[in-house]
Amino acid sequence: MRVILVAAAALLACATSAGAQEKRAVRQGFELAAGSGKTILLFRPTVSVGAQSTGGMFEPNADWTDKARANIDAALVERQALLGNKVIAAPESFGEDAQRVEEYSRLFAAVSQAVIEYQFFLGNRLPTKKRDNKAGVFDWSLGEGVRDLPGAKDADYALFLYNKDAYGSTGRKLLQIAALLGPGIAVKSGEHAGYAGLVDLRTGDVLWLNADGAMGGDVRDPDGAKKRVGQLLEEFPGSAPVPVVAAPVPAK
Repeated sequence: MRVILVAAAALLACATSAGAQEKRAVRQGFELAAGSGKTILLFRPTVSVGAQSTGGMFEPNADWTDKARANIDAALVERQALLGNKVIAAPESFGEDAQRVEEYSRLFAAVSQAVIEYQFFLGNRLPTKKRDNKAGVFDWSLGEGVRDLPGAKDADYALFLYNKDAYGSTGRKLLQIAALLGPGIAVKSGEHAGYAGLVDLRTGDVLWLNADGAMGGDVRDPDGAKKRVGQLLEEFPGSAPVPVVAAPVPAK
């Protein structure tokens, strides 16, 4: 069984490499230097974690989600010092304000998925997003309604994060192996999607986006969540490089 799993993983790696895609984009003309005096409003990440059934359905797991949310929140607190500009947490919201935040969080996720599908995959790029250069035209928006979000009046930009993990069940993994060894049917086991985006709070324009449908790190584990947050905020505008901790030299 182990040999089959290893062989299947190798086949999957080959198949995945053929579908390589872009993962990051910046709106033309946008720059954010470290220490710019700008303020970034951080909304609490949308986090969902569960299992992927044999048939591919997402089965939410409340315990996994709670652990992942706590781990991601802790990793974000640690990472904020490296973002290069002032970061404030969005105020706790209730009633209509809470509903508005949820709606825009969902909208951000939907826009991010559209960017992956219709901009980052070059073969699928929409005609309105094409240009002679490789980067294309990155001009996506959440709309001017973002200026009414709680805390928006106290900041220049909003930072949205979305994370969804569906860990493949044993049945799903076996189905994937059978598909890889069979005639031309592709089956994906597991989903690990993460999106992070910086949005202009005056216009709703998406200024920077890091969106990946195949992220690493097990968010149910503190170290895995730290890795995931590092991937989500990689090359964030104005951010400082992550310090490299040298391995201790063994005493002679």
